[in-house]
Amino acid sequence: MKDVVMTAKSQGVRVVEVAARDFDEAVSAETNHQGVIALTKPRDMEPENALPILLDGLDDPLILVLDGVTDPHNFGACLRSAEAFGAACVVVPKDHSAPLNQVARKTSSGASELIPVVKVTNLARCLRTLQNDGFWVVGAAGESTVGLDAAVHQGPMALVMGSEGGGLRRLTREVCDALVAIPMPGQIESLNVSVATGVLLYDFQHRRGVLEASRAYEERV
Repeated sequence: MKDVVMTAKSQGVRVVEVAARDFDEAVSAETNHQGVIALTKPRDMEPENALPILLDGLDDPLILVLDGVTDPHNFGACLRSAEAFGAACVVVPKDHSAPLNQVARKTSSGASELIPVVKVTNLARCLRTLQNDGFWVVGAAGESTVGLDAAVHQGPMALVMGSEGGGLRRLTREVCDALVAIPMPGQIESLNVSVATGVLLYDFQHRRGVLEASRAYEERV
């Protein structure tokens, strides 16, 4: 707890200590607060016209696109993986997408405050715009026979993940430059969408040399 207080104060955050009884009365019994509550304005989703600004000046960014992920737990977990593996932002459609609510924010473990989430009106059109700007668009599809190494691009990339039930929508699938599947030698034929997202983000960033570059930088400093 002392480390939390010291870190908060070092960042200019006002810290107020209260009695345990008063603290418990201020929150619901179901809240797993662990003795700390932060009052802050949550980060909102970005408008569609913010996407070019977010990507401007970035070297070969990787972005995550979620097509029809409507469960807030999966949404939050995808945000967590996207931020952890260095995605520049996450793009979601205006409709057929989970809200960035309290459940999604909590599941993201803070990633929702760190990585921009861009809401777009027409996902297929957004992907075409990205392609015109040099992005290689890869969609995840369980029936694909394309190997992961063949799908990875060293330039700007967009990884598109569909819903667990229906996968990628038809128009989204048709726009993709390539479709890939995760090789799974076991008997289970599919993964939770957030798990699959983490696997592909790690694999793509590893093949693109991003993880090694990050590790080398950490060793230098």
